[in-house]
Amino acid sequence: MEAERRIDGDRVVDVLEGIVAEQGRRPELVRCDNGPEMTSNALRDSCRFSRTGAAFIEPGSPSENPCVESFNSHVRDELLTVEVFSCLTEAKVMTDDFRQDYNRSRPHRAHGMMTPAALKARWQTTHSLPCRNQPTTSSHSRWTDERDPAT
Repeated sequence: MEAERRIDGDRVVDVLEGIVAEQGRRPELVRCDNGPEMTSNALRDSCRFSRTGAAFIEPGSPSENPCVESFNSHVRDELLTVEVFSCLTEAKVMTDDFRQDYNRSRPHRAHGMMTPAALKARWQTTHSLPCRNQPTTSSHSRWTDERDPAT
């Protein structure tokens, strides 16, 4: 979430690139509404060059993007209609506090009333991959050693 006086297509691309850098991977698809910052050449070019698909919801059809609409409703009800920001810095701080609480501390119905952090930890535990420098079984041989030849 970003709090700014004005956000254009270039800023949207910068934010998305920051998320990609933080996550270490690109999304397969970016779903957007038809606002001018979302339909800009900057975002289209970024999607095209990074081979990320872009899908635009039909105007007046928020039901095509229910997760975002639900999140927007929480932001509106719990942050924007309750707070009066005295300056842009305060808006940025409070927006970031809301985002962190929503993404880390708050239980979500869609996650079985688990917090996102707890869900992530559980998922990582149940979907752990073998460590890179440990032998693994293979259908072609009894053991294969996946050590990096450079080490």
